[in-house]
Amino acid sequence: MKTAVYGRIACFVLLLSLVLAGCKTIERNEAIHTERLLAASGFQMRMADTPSRMNQLATLPERTLIPSRHDGALRYIYADNLGCKCIYVGSEKAYQRYQRLAIREQIATQEEEAALDMETTSFDWGGWGPWYSPWY
Repeated sequence: MKTAVYGRIACFVLLLSLVLAGCKTIERNEAIHTERLLAASGFQMRMADTPSRMNQLATLPERTLIPSRHDGALRYIYADNLGCKCIYVGSEKAYQRYQRLAIREQIATQEEEAALDMETTSFDWGGWGPWYSPWY
């Protein structure tokens, strides 16, 4: 009886760990995607390669674009302490380019999904006979 309970617990723990691993993989893939968009928009990657930078990196919100003032100019910072151990820094123009790229990509994804939906739900009109109707 105890073995069955332990077996169920072990299966549950295994299943839970697989789900969590899958979630972490999805999060990492999304972070990589965001970092590619940031780089394409003109953001500069800076590695946290000193103890001082590592400490500063740890204080920033993880994988979130935040505005920050530096020498009177508005900058945007994206910190990735879990993946690359780096920050991405961009100007207002780079941030605007990032926003445009993200919107274009979202539209492209929606159009692709709509096209796939049309493919999978296309109606076979072949069995409905000729395209004229004697009733009109």
